[in-house]
Amino acid sequence: MALTLTGLVWAYLRSTDNAFAQVAALDEDSTDVVDPIGQTGDETYLIVGTDTRAGANSEVGAGTVEDAEGARSDTVMLVNIPANRERVVAVSFPRDLDVQRPVCQGWDNDTGKYTNETFPAADGDKLNATYALGGPKCLVKVIQKMSGLKIGHFVGMDFSGFESMVNEVGGVEVCTTLPLNDYELGPILTQTGRQTIDGKTALNYVRARNIESEGNGDYGRIKRQQRFLSSLLRSALSNKVLLDPGKLNGFINAFTRDTFVEKVTTKDLVTLGRSLQNVDAGAVTFLTIPTAGTTEWGNEIPRDDDIDAIFKSIIDDDPLPGEERSSNGDSTTSGTSTTTPPSSTAGTPTPLLAVEPSEVTLQISNASGMSGLAASTATSLGAYGFGIYSVGNYSGTSTSSVVRYSAGHESDAATVASAVPGAVLEETAGLGSIVEVVIGSEFAGSIKAPTPSGSPLTRVATQPSSSSAPVLPADLDVTNAGDDSCS
Repeated sequence: MALTLTGLVWAYLRSTDNAFAQVAALDEDSTDVVDPIGQTGDETYLIVGTDTRAGANSEVGAGTVEDAEGARSDTVMLVNIPANRERVVAVSFPRDLDVQRPVCQGWDNDTGKYTNETFPAADGDKLNATYALGGPKCLVKVIQKMSGLKIGHFVGMDFSGFESMVNEVGGVEVCTTLPLNDYELGPILTQTGRQTIDGKTALNYVRARNIESEGNGDYGRIKRQQRFLSSLLRSALSNKVLLDPGKLNGFINAFTRDTFVEKVTTKDLVTLGRSLQNVDAGAVTFLTIPTAGTTEWGNEIPRDDDIDAIFKSIIDDDPLPGEERSSNGDSTTSGTSTTTPPSSTAGTPTPLLAVEPSEVTLQISNASGMSGLAASTATSLGAYGFGIYSVGNYSGTSTSSVVRYSAGHESDAATVASAVPGAVLEETAGLGSIVEVVIGSEFAGSIKAPTPSGSPLTRVATQPSSSSAPVLPADLDVTNAGDDSCS
């Protein structure tokens, strides 16, 4: 019986995986990823809702190809789940966000394939237009550069897929204090208060952007999307979906039938769901990228410093406004204490001896503002035998070069510092056995031979840990999934 059931389960998983439409989207080795060591074990999904009007989408009221050809990224949400699985953070991006588009290969949404056409890099592009031209690959590049997060999974979904999934779970409860009427889509919710809506109504609820009472249509829509997903999550966590085999099976089938993905399998989703079973809805936080007005073309202007602070908090797992961690969660930030090296005799520090470069693995991070410097430094250090784990950008800027290490690895760090002229040491938490070399703007570009293994090391200057929580904007738009109030 056990063998038979196991065989049936694996057959089911294979059949549902075969239903996924696969698409090339990810760039996991990008140098835009910030602190890849700190993101080890994290799961980050880029979820995109497209507004194509072709095929079944025109049948659900999305419009026709005469209204708008191609496809745009109508909804863009970046979901990060840290390695400890104690919280979930979902960041929404306005569709009209002003972005720098990189060089992108053309994308044909009708065939779901890339073309031979290449679009040059451009400033002042809208986020959704970036997807329309370059598809998932181009969008992932833009979001990964803006966030610094390592995007490991991509999920795309069109209008018809969203509607069918809502219907499969029996509808979703929403609440409104005012009737919702969109002057393009028409009446959406004619009654106020709590009500359960079906897939067709839900589709209009999450895509309407012309509701006069909400002011800025895109932000009003984003807030409704976040509240809708919060309600759906609370329903799932209350076991209305997870423990109902019929609903769960229907939801999975609808999901696999109407999505296009990269690095997403049914088994991945089941495993991830199990790992999050102890997460309360209050530990799920939705944020919205802050902007400051619009350009003459109607593009939302990103507040870059605030955006950097948001994603640094996510990468460092710092507390977020309104967040309620699980009972076993740790919402405190790391301190700035520096460990005093052990002493062999009172007042006499134990001498540090150099280690073999082959015993040290490095993360090279560029904080100089000069493109390509981290890669060239990695090549130089690798030539002396140091192992290179990753090369990327630092989460900020630095004048001096810094060699960062965790407690117990001072000899490793000092050996590395002996090869980097002018480098200072910094003890921090979270690097494990990895030593990070942060290249500062004063770095001359030359690496010298490290101190020979077994030789005493000259103690270099140290600086306090810089791993303090960034200051988040006071007006950050936050939705907590545990909040079921009607407002």
